[in-house]
Amino acid sequence: MAEEGSGTVRVDAWIWAVRLTKTRSTAATACRAGHVKVNGERAKPAQPVRVGDEVRLFHAGRERIVVVRRTVAKRVGAPVAAECLTDNSPPPTPVEVAVVGIRDRGAGRPTKRERREIETLRGR
Repeated sequence: MAEEGSGTVRVDAWIWAVRLTKTRSTAATACRAGHVKVNGERAKPAQPVRVGDEVRLFHAGRERIVVVRRTVAKRVGAPVAAECLTDNSPPPTPVEVAVVGIRDRGAGRPTKRERREIETLRGR
């Protein structure tokens, strides 16, 4: 495996090392599924990345766009990982919170009508 500072490192190892995925196998699976692109081209897990390459990763419902600033082959701490990449990702979309009907404590079970209103509020 390539050492830090040498020219290239595997894309799956780099994605894992800079903490974009939790495990290296998850990074390799994402590569095989076509969720990783290096400089606009679909990447296989063993594809090398160099300083200056743009890596696009679609993971956990979000697209991450990062530029490689430093190659590392072994997992590093969060402060060091932040130095190894430039994050150009769009901000995450805000999560909409559904309004849930709140009942007074001790009011008993909801009636059929109240239950239907609660389900309508929850979008079911």
